[in-house]
Amino acid sequence: MRQAKLKHPDRFFINGEWVKPSGSGMFEVIESTTEEVFARVAEGEEADMDRAVAAAREAFDNGPWPRMSHAERAKYLFAIADEVDARAKDFAEAWASESGNLYSISLGAAKGLAEAWRYYARLAETFPFEEPATPRTGSGAFGLIVREPVGVVAAIIPWNGPASLVAYKGAPALLAGCTLIMKASPEAPVTPYIYAEICEKIGLPKGVFNMLAADRGASEALVRNPGVDKVTLTGSTAAGRKVAAICGERIARCTLELGGKSPAVILDDYDLETAATTIAQRAVFLTGQVCSSLTRIIVSKPRHDDLVDALAGALSKVQVGDPFESSSQMGPLASRIQQERVISYIEKGKAEGARLATGGGRPSHLNRGFFVEPTVFGNVGNDSTIGREEIFGPVLSVIPAENEDDALRIANDTIYGLNASVFTTDADKAYAVARQLRSGTVGHNSFRTDFNIAFGGFKQSGIGREGGVEGLHPFLETKTILLDELPSHHRPQAVT
Repeated sequence: MRQAKLKHPDRFFINGEWVKPSGSGMFEVIESTTEEVFARVAEGEEADMDRAVAAAREAFDNGPWPRMSHAERAKYLFAIADEVDARAKDFAEAWASESGNLYSISLGAAKGLAEAWRYYARLAETFPFEEPATPRTGSGAFGLIVREPVGVVAAIIPWNGPASLVAYKGAPALLAGCTLIMKASPEAPVTPYIYAEICEKIGLPKGVFNMLAADRGASEALVRNPGVDKVTLTGSTAAGRKVAAICGERIARCTLELGGKSPAVILDDYDLETAATTIAQRAVFLTGQVCSSLTRIIVSKPRHDDLVDALAGALSKVQVGDPFESSSQMGPLASRIQQERVISYIEKGKAEGARLATGGGRPSHLNRGFFVEPTVFGNVGNDSTIGREEIFGPVLSVIPAENEDDALRIANDTIYGLNASVFTTDADKAYAVARQLRSGTVGHNSFRTDFNIAFGGFKQSGIGREGGVEGLHPFLETKTILLDELPSHHRPQAVT
């Protein structure tokens, strides 16, 4: 039986110390393959949130962190990166155990986690945190645009990819000079705990990084706390609506990375077997528990049946099993609740008249674990439940279109706009279609996202971007300074 390798699972990391919780509640973290307890961690309550916010507030208002240079803060980010490298196997084991991702893929991803921290550390030397601006007449002789930390940040992360999300929220926030409360999911708290252990080990100043796991009630108290200047959430669109409403009441800043129902538009010039193979390979990543997964497959009516058959053929061959076994090509879902949710959507698809081409239930050879078969539906209406709602599992809906214009209409006929792809052999055509798709990312001939550039959604898929230089901006406030003369550090230096 696997057990999480944590030093202080019964405590929270607040103000640079491992502190006892205010209550006695504990979360049991269930391994998704064995249904056995992988970890037990303390349950945060509102009093614990208040304590964490107070620590972050004090660290921001009176501590050294925001007053350091960006280069000084970058040294800590580099140190975090080195420790993340050292604990790659712990990160990978946690991801595979909690969320069901294949261990081989988890280990590869864990080895790349450190690069996110190093990327933002390197921005200390290149990002324009301060730059001159020319004022209009009467507004002063010299202008500056200064980008300063937004303040205390509450980061709320989900259970499907916590290690990477701590990095892509935490690294830019810390570089900017913000202080953090990292709110871990009860279903997958282990990697945030590992990050807290790392922050303690490298000697991050007190109150800069605070971490605790909590459920919805305490999480809402965190969002409402007036000591929090900004909330960054990755979660469902329903959760995003709630967070946005609360932040709106007090004009708190927020960044929301939310759900998706992402289309793959297959144009008539593209080979169907190639498209099916590519889509099937990516559909099983993390057992489909990916907000940007391509789950609406849109193709012209004459080619619909052939594509359904090709997808069914590819996905019916997927080896579903223990994510730690090298023969497995897809693991389980993260929890029993998630398994029941996915199966309920499959039942809705059948009840509403879509054609079940493959999958549809638990694999017959697995009698425990939160498994579900890769599933393909054909003849799905875009206005049906499985055509419109995010399932968050390995379920593909193939939707027939009259022609290319109709395919684009269907692709955009959704409340979401997180990701999309167009399959065509013509790069110019791909670009033209991409410009018409209302989506934060558009890929060509595959599922594609890139946090090194930017990630986020249109419409109800979110507000703001994460990753790349774009992912630093949400943690900064822009200040205009108008002076009567140049400050000394902007004056030309005399040559000696």
